[in-house]
Amino acid sequence: MNIGLDIMGGDFAPEAIVLGAIEAQKEIPSEHTITLVGDSVAAKKILEREGVNSSLFSFVHTTEVIEMADHATKAMRAKQDSSINVGFKLLSQGKLDAFSSAGNSGAMLIGSMFAVRPIAGVIRPCITSVLPKESGGVGVILDVGINADCKPDVLYQFAILGSLYAEFVFNVKDPKVGLLNIGEEKEKGNLLAQATHELMEETDDFNFVGNIEGRDIFNDKADVVVCDGFTGNVILKEAEAFYSLIAKRGLIDDYFSRFNYENYGGTPVLGVNGNVLIGHGISNAKAIKNMLNLSLNLAQADLPNKIKKAFK
Repeated sequence: MNIGLDIMGGDFAPEAIVLGAIEAQKEIPSEHTITLVGDSVAAKKILEREGVNSSLFSFVHTTEVIEMADHATKAMRAKQDSSINVGFKLLSQGKLDAFSSAGNSGAMLIGSMFAVRPIAGVIRPCITSVLPKESGGVGVILDVGINADCKPDVLYQFAILGSLYAEFVFNVKDPKVGLLNIGEEKEKGNLLAQATHELMEETDDFNFVGNIEGRDIFNDKADVVVCDGFTGNVILKEAEAFYSLIAKRGLIDDYFSRFNYENYGGTPVLGVNGNVLIGHGISNAKAIKNMLNLSLNLAQADLPNKIKKAFK
């Protein structure tokens, strides 16, 4: 597998990005390649300083950077030789098996939609986040930000996408799908929740277990939590804030430490014709390392093709 990494994206690029790639290279089997996309001169200087042989990596040199403050659409049009644009070009040409960046998330989403494009039949691609379970496993929640407003058929598709992701990337057998609501009864919730429940309750496309409440997202009632992107993003940000608060108060234990975003690295864009991962803008070396490991897992799972089969 050839795993592409934008080394110019993120608040601490290229330093933290290259350092993360160094750490990932130690863990990723040698038959796989990490391709660093960006300023190769700067990358090689960091590698040399760290005593790392540059031959352990592949390089694609670019001359432009889409900055975090750039207008995503304008920058994608104007900066054709940016690391993000070039990375997507390589991914769409099949020269990369995955592409990840901690850079401008708007540009990454535009690239996902217009360079590799949505899979036929997928109404709206989405992004997902990991839910650390108290029992020790993980669940996933989607959408967490792209689609603030959704219709029932879109949420139905999120359940399919999330089930495939949980099964083939996190090895959850027959993942349980729960619809996030304000009560367990199917009559509860707003019109969207009620209509979506009606769509899901008779399906054979995934293992629907009914409505779940906010207090259930970290237990074993569901492996896949489905909601609109507005709700999912509020939950994601609240979890980040909760982790920050307990860390400041010295209350971290083995379970709460699993809320640290660095442990997961990034979130995949599900439903597009390629493995795309978006990292946190403040990603450090540990986060980048884990994003590359997740990139490899996605590529090995061949998730886009499995999604294509599900949507035929």
